[in-house]
Amino acid sequence: MRLSTVILPIDRWRDGGRDKWRRAEELGFHAAYTYDHLAWRTFRDGPWFGAVPTLTAAAAATERLRLGTLVTSPNFRHPVTLAKDLITLDDVSGGRITLGIGAGGNGYDATTLRRAGEAPWTPRERADHFEEFLLLLDRLLREPTVTFEGQLYAANEARNIPGCVQGPRLPFAVAATGPRGLKLAARYGQAWVTTGDPKLYESGTPEQSVAAIRGQISRLGAAGEAIGRDVSEMDKILLTGFTPDRPLQSFDAFVDFAGRHYELGFTEIVLHWPVADSDFAADIKVFERIATEGLSQLV
Repeated sequence: MRLSTVILPIDRWRDGGRDKWRRAEELGFHAAYTYDHLAWRTFRDGPWFGAVPTLTAAAAATERLRLGTLVTSPNFRHPVTLAKDLITLDDVSGGRITLGIGAGGNGYDATTLRRAGEAPWTPRERADHFEEFLLLLDRLLREPTVTFEGQLYAANEARNIPGCVQGPRLPFAVAATGPRGLKLAARYGQAWVTTGDPKLYESGTPEQSVAAIRGQISRLGAAGEAIGRDVSEMDKILLTGFTPDRPLQSFDAFVDFAGRHYELGFTEIVLHWPVADSDFAADIKVFERIATEGLSQLV
């Protein structure tokens, strides 16, 4: 099992932003991700920087740390322009980029680019966009020239030369829990991402959460079987902070949490870098001890 972190893009680069990414590498995290949103929940009225420029700067400030989004969505992205950004990121980082990608939701990203009174996509429409988005993005990152005309997206001789440093393209970590999303994860993903069952966050128990995630893993397996893929080869990533557990409450709490999810088959746990006065508040000393010692307790 690997341990990674999410660094929210809320700090000016010269006032602590750069230091967090460098510290993540010093602590030995496998990867450091950032959210790809225009604004997000309780952070909407505070500082929030763009994911692609932030990751570019992080690539220049680090040497070994894997980097990526957790997650990007079609809500305000287009496959053609995103592919160009990703190929550039992969080049600048020397092949250290993972694209976390999902269908998106009903937050600010879903409405910021809409005209006044225009409704955000329905769940079905989000799923439709996500499916075609992944199909086209996969081709754009593999092929030097792509022409494509779908129901929702198009590309006319889109060129992406020289392509990704990582071959045949940089890895996708597909976030999904529903039937259509899990099929896409099985088809396109080198990794699968879950945050657990959101219905259990406030009133559920850790035991109920484990049972719900076990069910998700089972359905991912069935989706793989349907297309002839053994999904045991896929990395399985748990983004923490959205289950009834509180793994950053103490070192022992994390060890218990990690052990339960290691037994489920997860290969990577992602912890939020502590943010004071937020849902992600935590003792930085506990966080750093977990980073350096936490997984050794699972051996």
